[in-house]
Amino acid sequence: MDRRTRKLAPISPEEDAAITAAAESDPDTWIWTEEDFARARPVTDFPELVEILRRHGRPVLPEEERKQRVTMYLDRDVLARLKAGGKGWQTRANAKLREALGL
Repeated sequence: MDRRTRKLAPISPEEDAAITAAAESDPDTWIWTEEDFARARPVTDFPELVEILRRHGRPVLPEEERKQRVTMYLDRDVLARLKAGGKGWQTRANAKLREALGL
């Protein structure tokens, strides 16, 4: 099952209490308060951090440059061919579409 659609069983109040107690007893855990959430700012407010993330991870793109999630149906053999190259098949599919469309 796809991890985005996987349903998790709800935890019991006892399990929730045990998890909370473990988190609260861990000296390295910071449990966010409502005030913490109110003070939170997007990463784009910190250009120096964005630069670090760009160099060491996925770049933070402006909204208009971000890719858009779509759902589409493909023939099984087309999908098999795309996936045959391993990880990154969606990126390769995007590149092939751009090429085919002359973009």
